[in-house]
Amino acid sequence: MSMSTERVAGETGAGHEGGTDEVRIPGRWSTVLRTMLRQRRVVVGIVVLLLLTAAAWIGPAISPWTFEERDYANFLQPPSPEHWLGTDNTGRDVFTITMVGLQKSIIIGLLVAVISTLVAAVVGSFAGYFLGVTDKALMWITDLALVLPSFLILAILFPWIRGSNWLLFVLLLAAFMWMITAKMVRGMTISLKEREYVLAARYMGVPAWKIIFRHILPNMSSLLIVDATMNVSSAIIAETSLSYFGFGVQPPDVSLGSLIAIGARQAITHPWTFVFCTGLLVVLVLAVNLIGDGLRDALDPQSKSRRA
Repeated sequence: MSMSTERVAGETGAGHEGGTDEVRIPGRWSTVLRTMLRQRRVVVGIVVLLLLTAAAWIGPAISPWTFEERDYANFLQPPSPEHWLGTDNTGRDVFTITMVGLQKSIIIGLLVAVISTLVAAVVGSFAGYFLGVTDKALMWITDLALVLPSFLILAILFPWIRGSNWLLFVLLLAAFMWMITAKMVRGMTISLKEREYVLAARYMGVPAWKIIFRHILPNMSSLLIVDATMNVSSAIIAETSLSYFGFGVQPPDVSLGSLIAIGARQAITHPWTFVFCTGLLVVLVLAVNLIGDGLRDALDPQSKSRRA
């Protein structure tokens, strides 16, 4: 079915003699959207994700305390009208720094997911289309990246990137999240390259890179979109784990992972420094997973929700 809405004109029945009616056939993505919105879990995931995103950016703006500001008269104070979620051991407002950390975790999750999916799409499609030496070289790199212990490598590289922009951390994180998808894209490319429209483009002299980006990758957009969605939650969890052990986002920047690492030291005595950021992490990952699962089911023709 075409991705754009098709219009089919036909003769009308009684009451409309001599006229025509236009019947709109919904495109693929509008059908997918309707299928997703029929699932309660997807609606819940979208609403929760939108609320979290809005809170992350609006919260610091409406908070009476700024990110850098410290209340030296109130260290480790519990939630109060003055400090909505209490203060930490340096006098910072927990609500403000948690919202800023939520911002950073959302941004990191999205960037890592997009970058890793793009790398997987390019590597897998070029390997599957050209085969031969190109395929062997790219798959050798892919297999090597698969067997390398990502946590150990990031820990080794950390002294060299300490103090650098957090975007460098994003690139390193994305460097270890593309390999499985690249292998899947390679297999699909080998199948798609024998389709009639690809062969026709090749016989017309269209360059290989144009065939890949105009014909092959768009026809596996479902896989790539689902993969990118699921990678968001994987990236957030990976960032949280690394930040917890001190290998992620560094001060003065904060993320949910770095806040959890700090709050865990005093989770028993001052639980508000740990509970709120941990709860937001769980809710954020759950919301993204609900959306990803619903999107996967909507794009799967064998899914019960798709046939409903």
